[in-house]
Amino acid sequence: MFRRIFLSLALIALFIAGALGLLGIGAILAYPRLPSIDILTDYHPKIPLRVYTADGQLIGEFGEERRDFVRIEAVPAAMKKAILAAEDERFYQHPGIDTLGILRAAYANFVGGGKRQGASTITMQVARNFFLSSEKTLTRKLYEALLAFKIEHSLSKDEILQLYVNQIYLGQRAYGFSAAARIYFGKDLAHLDLAEMAMLAGLPKAPSSFNPVANPRRAKLRQQYVLRRMHELGFIGQAEYDQALAAPLAVRRQIDRFALPADHVAEMARQIALETVPDAYTAGIKVITTLDSRQQLAAYRSLRRATLNYDRRHGYRGAEAYVNMEAVADDAEEKLEELLQDYTDSPDLRVALVLAANPQEVRAYLPGGEVVALTGPAIKFAQGMLDAKAPASRQLRRGAVIRLTQEAGAWQVAQWPEVEAAFVAASPSDGAVHALVGSFDFATNKFNHATQAWRQPGSSMKPFVYSAALEKGFTPLSVIPDEPLSISAEETGSQAWEPKNYDGKYEGPMTLRNAITKSKNMVSIRLVRAIGPHYAQDYVTHFGFDADKNPPFLTLALGAGSVTPWQHLRAYAVFANGGYKIEPYVVKEIRDASDRVLAATQPVTAGDESLRVIDARNAWLMNSMLQDVVRRGTAARAGQVLKRADLAGKTGTTNDYVDAWFCGYHPSLVGIAWMGFDQPKRLGNGETGSRAALPIWIDFMQVALKDVEEMQPSAPAGLTRVEGRDPATQNQVFDYIYQEAVPPVQENEGGFLPSLLRFFGGGKDRGEVPVQDAKVQPAFPAPGN
Repeated sequence: MFRRIFLSLALIALFIAGALGLLGIGAILAYPRLPSIDILTDYHPKIPLRVYTADGQLIGEFGEERRDFVRIEAVPAAMKKAILAAEDERFYQHPGIDTLGILRAAYANFVGGGKRQGASTITMQVARNFFLSSEKTLTRKLYEALLAFKIEHSLSKDEILQLYVNQIYLGQRAYGFSAAARIYFGKDLAHLDLAEMAMLAGLPKAPSSFNPVANPRRAKLRQQYVLRRMHELGFIGQAEYDQALAAPLAVRRQIDRFALPADHVAEMARQIALETVPDAYTAGIKVITTLDSRQQLAAYRSLRRATLNYDRRHGYRGAEAYVNMEAVADDAEEKLEELLQDYTDSPDLRVALVLAANPQEVRAYLPGGEVVALTGPAIKFAQGMLDAKAPASRQLRRGAVIRLTQEAGAWQVAQWPEVEAAFVAASPSDGAVHALVGSFDFATNKFNHATQAWRQPGSSMKPFVYSAALEKGFTPLSVIPDEPLSISAEETGSQAWEPKNYDGKYEGPMTLRNAITKSKNMVSIRLVRAIGPHYAQDYVTHFGFDADKNPPFLTLALGAGSVTPWQHLRAYAVFANGGYKIEPYVVKEIRDASDRVLAATQPVTAGDESLRVIDARNAWLMNSMLQDVVRRGTAARAGQVLKRADLAGKTGTTNDYVDAWFCGYHPSLVGIAWMGFDQPKRLGNGETGSRAALPIWIDFMQVALKDVEEMQPSAPAGLTRVEGRDPATQNQVFDYIYQEAVPPVQENEGGFLPSLLRFFGGGKDRGEVPVQDAKVQPAFPAPGN
């Protein structure tokens, strides 16, 4: 026994002596040819482009390498100890090469009968990462050792450790421990606990093998090894060791997601940054957006909630997909994780794998190892697909991929929606976008519906027709019949048209104020007929709509053209700010790595008369009428829930329920909500703007307007309060009209203004277009609600 040990030690000694001899000879020959280490003394890592909200939250990162630069003094002491325990416990004692470490590794490898341990120090790893390849040859090892000596001669230990902490690759495109902390745990390095630090410290040895996302079991074993070494070396006490071993690890499985979901804005900012700074991906550029993190989160949550609620109203479609579960045991966690890795997970809509299913219970596996049993109300939504008679292609059975969501802390079956939605909100004063959600989920649909989707606006276009009518001499008290219309083929220039109201009901003569409140199609068509389709088309361009997307036909009254939510945002802001056209924008400024401003947006601001596009009186009257829509019209639910008198807006539903809108505002904030399918099709009976889109707006405004005082714009000069009569009730009513529209009062009329009750309103003649000149197009979208 002693003889074997002696022989082993002798062989090791001979090996080391020979190696040192060769090293000495090689060093003499190779040292003069070593590369300069200026790259280390003047270290400039590739820092990716980062996008932030106005209040400093990170929402996007773009670059080949995910990296944060952190100074060594900012690295927590426990993190340093974890790294030393895992990689190089004698780092602060050795001169770059650890002789004792080499002896220990050589002995372990010899006794173990093969290569089991390495002996690379942190300094040698720095040399390899900056100057050498990863090939395992004697020449590379020699250069690595010589470079380690050179680095130790030029830099302090802390400077070397700082390079290592920032440069080492840790998987998932993360370079450095600060970036890895954010990517794996969504935290700053300083906020990690000991268990999380040990997990990260175990990664350099083999980032792919010990990756907690790809291989959670092996990552856990490696973490336990690091903690054990920290304990053996006296870096942590028994209590810390036990607590860290038992601590659960909340690893972020969707590593490309940020704490605040704002991917579409981050993408918009990326494109703008690249136009400004060509090397933005590596120069540490920071883009500061206009987003308000609180409002952005509210927009994201309200859109997803409304979309899931819509989806639930229309029934369960069945399993999302199926995977082969043959020969897979329920406790084979690694295999189950592998089966689910191609499916997008989401915090509020988790992907799950069915282990067993029957009409009474569904057992499902969630990524991360949780197995849940669903019964009763939790599976009610999917009950039809648990029946043995359900279609085989959609039935819930073992191997089915499904979705789960949590309500009141309990899991229940859900599904990934097919319908899409968008929401955007901005200040009407300068156009700064406070929130934007371009689709239900950016990971599965990167198309930005808020800025790119051309959809029919339906009745959400009516306010602009009414605004045009005010400029043509109509007033809120003008009376127009809500009666059926039959338009001949001769007049349309195409085919006969018999438009209808949304509900198929007609109420006879009514004022414009009541007509827009109830969203009456017949009144809107008669208005366009009276003022002229060409005039209406030209007028809506004042708000930023495209003339070629909104042809001069009578159907313009029902929103048969095309607009984007972004255009609607700009247009409704005109009513909110008193008549000024502002331009929405998302990037506030672009800064370099030294925090110097490279570019900044100089927004135009409402109040500059050069920006005025409609009369201030027109804007005030339209705001007043749109407030009635929220108080007692098709959007009355908003008024009831939010309990505010300073809200205004208009619902919109297109023909056959294809698009649903709500466009509304507070004097300080405009919000546009839309819902529909990417490939236009019916949303379903009754899925109007008030049912499908309005809930998004209400839920958002509940957060955005919290603690915001009510405010009402003052009436501008040039308006006169007049008396009229509601033709439906014969009650006396009061409203405002332009001063120049006030007709002379006839004797014995007691101040009553009969001209206000005429079909064409009571103002001066402003060039009405003859009815016979009106045209309509053959496609007739928009029942309009």
